[in-house]
Amino acid sequence: MTFYSLLATAAAALAQAGVEDSHLEAELLLRHCLSVSRSGLFLLHKHEVTPEQARQFHELLRRRCQREPLQYITGSCEFWSLTFLVNAAVLIPRPETEFLLEHVLAVLAVEQCQPQQILDLCTGSGVIATVLAKELPHATVTALDCSLAALSVARNNVLRHQLESLISFLCADLLTALRPEAQFDLIVSNPPYIKANDIPTLEPEVRDWEPQLALSGGTSGMEIIDLICTQGARHLRPGGWLFMEIGADLEADVKAALLQTGAFEQIEIIPDWVGRPRVAQGKKR
Repeated sequence: MTFYSLLATAAAALAQAGVEDSHLEAELLLRHCLSVSRSGLFLLHKHEVTPEQARQFHELLRRRCQREPLQYITGSCEFWSLTFLVNAAVLIPRPETEFLLEHVLAVLAVEQCQPQQILDLCTGSGVIATVLAKELPHATVTALDCSLAALSVARNNVLRHQLESLISFLCADLLTALRPEAQFDLIVSNPPYIKANDIPTLEPEVRDWEPQLALSGGTSGMEIIDLICTQGARHLRPGGWLFMEIGADLEADVKAALLQTGAFEQIEIIPDWVGRPRVAQGKKR
């Protein structure tokens, strides 16, 4: 069998399994298996596949047909034009979180704000901490998560991008482990915000493979966000900012939670590129 025929067979199998963009995903799987570029794979189209190459590729294909995310199979993903390591201990970084970071940096620029102490709350794979450390190199960043397995992934990503001098790690249940005097100029979070009853309706790649701990915001979707609003208010300096990625159905609830603290001004919910509520912000009075 040639590589061209192998690709066609794999694309058909992925399509039958319900995978969108099956031709592209088959190509990405095969490129990962062979460690070649797209042009390199094109040059191999008419070559014969060796038995060992076929065996390795069919194992990857089997996993993808079970709807295991491509990023978990390859062990990496692209975010902010950087490569990050991922596994089943962390959420796969998404474009919505890039939007969150773009908005954070835009507000800081308009406000002419140079935060010195930054907290990435619910850091997961560490993409937020890494990007903020790269874009704001004058600051120090604390990457906090309740999962040791997630923090291990985040630490490896920080080492990969040579930012270990700017980023420290803390395993804790939100802000409960911080001393009362611990204060930040900026808190950024992509917390769990999916309503528990909505999780069974998600795509299999999310529902069956990504960590529930990082997905579920409880019955209302607000379980973690409510805590971040109250705890974050206590650990932000006056003039400091809180930014959170939120679910599109939580706009009113998140705004009410920020208002209820009485600690924030300039409270706003920012729509993303397609007009869905996506980022909540508040400035500490």
